[in-house]
Amino acid sequence: MRILLTNDDGINSPGIIAACERLSEIADVYVVAPDRERSGTGHSITVFNPIKAQKLDWRGVARAAWVIDGTPADCVKLGISALLPEPPDYVVSGINRGANLGTDVLYSGTVSAAVEGVIMGVPSLAVSLTSYKYNEDFSFSSRFTRLIMRILEREGTARDIVLNINIPAIPRQEIKGVRITKLGVRRYDNLFEERKDPRGNSYYWLGGDVIQEEQDPDSDVAAINEGYLSITPIHFDLTDYRLMEEFRQRFKPYIHLV
Repeated sequence: MRILLTNDDGINSPGIIAACERLSEIADVYVVAPDRERSGTGHSITVFNPIKAQKLDWRGVARAAWVIDGTPADCVKLGISALLPEPPDYVVSGINRGANLGTDVLYSGTVSAAVEGVIMGVPSLAVSLTSYKYNEDFSFSSRFTRLIMRILEREGTARDIVLNINIPAIPRQEIKGVRITKLGVRRYDNLFEERKDPRGNSYYWLGGDVIQEEQDPDSDVAAINEGYLSITPIHFDLTDYRLMEEFRQRFKPYIHLV
């Protein structure tokens, strides 16, 4: 089994290091990761600048590793198209520092890297630990990721979905189990703090906390809040099929106006 491992926290983050060590026990792991923090970049790709890639002798466990100065989606595109000797069987993105729940997946570089894998025909996972501590313990998260990969290797999975996995940052003995979930809602009380640069020009720093609101019991947000691991199958087809026929009928009379 060949795994392309990437993230959005940067190649030296403890989450990707832990994931590489565990996954290398069951697979040939190829690491392609950003040279720095790329959280919140969503599915952006680099099209107007060259992408630099440097091969590394990294950690002694990866089959090969590259650090690039692009986005997480760039890592997957470049890795599959140009760097790896053969296409991977799976893309694993993570282990991310911090949750990727609900509508946050639209902003997430971690999830977007996994979506890029699916776009390129490779089954993909995004894995996140719901803690923002830099020195967080990723040992259980990496073992769970290894377990999931063993299951997928044995039983397979659909090529057109991402499994978005969130792991609560609580002691192992307090985790109540695993729930298969849907995306919940994550909204923020956005706060833009105005500051001044040395020349007196304004710039803005984004902050703000999550708005606590009622969640669907089947959502990933509810599962994490209640102490469960959350696994959400995500499809990148954003079409609202419920409304297609309605809009066909609505706009049909107006085609002659064009």
